[in-house]
Amino acid sequence: MIRSLLAAFAPPAAARTRKSARADSDQNPAGARAGRGRRARLRDWAELLRVSALFTVPGDALAGAAATGLRPGRGTAYAAGASLCLYEAGMALNDWADRDEDAVERPHRPIPSGRISPAAALTAAGLLTAAGLTFAARAGRPALAVAAALTATVWAYDLRLKHTPAAPAAMATARALDLVLGATATMPGPGAAPSGQKAAGTAPPAGSLLPSRPLPSRPVAGRPDPKSLMPRQDPGARASGTPGTALRVGAPALALAAHTYAVTAVSRHEAYGGSALTPLAALGATTVLGLLLARTRPTEGPLAALTAAAYVRTAALPCLHAALNPSAPLTQRAVGGGIRAMIPLQAALAARSGARVTPVAVLGLAPVARALARKVSPT
Repeated sequence: MIRSLLAAFAPPAAARTRKSARADSDQNPAGARAGRGRRARLRDWAELLRVSALFTVPGDALAGAAATGLRPGRGTAYAAGASLCLYEAGMALNDWADRDEDAVERPHRPIPSGRISPAAALTAAGLLTAAGLTFAARAGRPALAVAAALTATVWAYDLRLKHTPAAPAAMATARALDLVLGATATMPGPGAAPSGQKAAGTAPPAGSLLPSRPLPSRPVAGRPDPKSLMPRQDPGARASGTPGTALRVGAPALALAAHTYAVTAVSRHEAYGGSALTPLAALGATTVLGLLLARTRPTEGPLAALTAAAYVRTAALPCLHAALNPSAPLTQRAVGGGIRAMIPLQAALAARSGARVTPVAVLGLAPVARALARKVSPT
């Protein structure tokens, strides 16, 4: 009887747990505030760097690697790391350069609201730029040269070109260079052997029928021509700079640039809206690009067509809504849809290049980007 009365008047276990947690919090308010402060700080930086858009970046390097006809390798990973760092550097620099404008049009942004100082944003932009160039340098000198051009384009856009008519072209150039960076880092440099194949002149493996001594430079009577003993190079693993490679890489780079140009043109009206013509033009460009990507040869299978359809679905519908009602919220949705459409576009470009695993891997980033976009705006 006494036990039942005590149980009736005793607080539930969950309530005791909450009370004990509150008591611990009351006993250590500084630690609780520090934990909340760290989480808030991380959210502020995630908003400044627009981390939901970050997952649209690695596909550039992977699509560039697919365009070369080679498998992604260590150089491709370095290129992806460089792309991620330079992209985030551009985000931090963008908010630093627009801090006065954001104070009027977007006072909720991290810098005008006082959550992140301008000096911290500029420092982050510099450090991320240095990290991106370091990654590119590990991929080789040609990749570093492309990354340097990409860096110059990003900084010129944020500091000078963003509010000029050249802004869409500058952003399109940056995105095309990002794809070229992935291709350049994947291809072997001058004098290097393709992946999985030794360069000519190195010692042959044990048991090889090739002579271990250096081959004579001239044919000797009674002996085979030294050139016939040299290992043949894989035609699909050509050195960088050949016309065929330039064409294979240039076509997807131009497609990515065209999409970026359209999205950037729409983004110039996202603060106030009011332009129906720009999203309508972007809708037309997206549709045409999707139709071109969907035209597949019988040997390519359905993957290219499916990824092209996903691209059109992601990019075109928000543009249609913005064209019918060019308000600021719908224009911002069109820009966000255009950013997220980068992922199926990269997958479609990789599929058109003949890759099979890369398009599926790139498409796997789409759900993550979509989930993060609900918490952190990509625009």
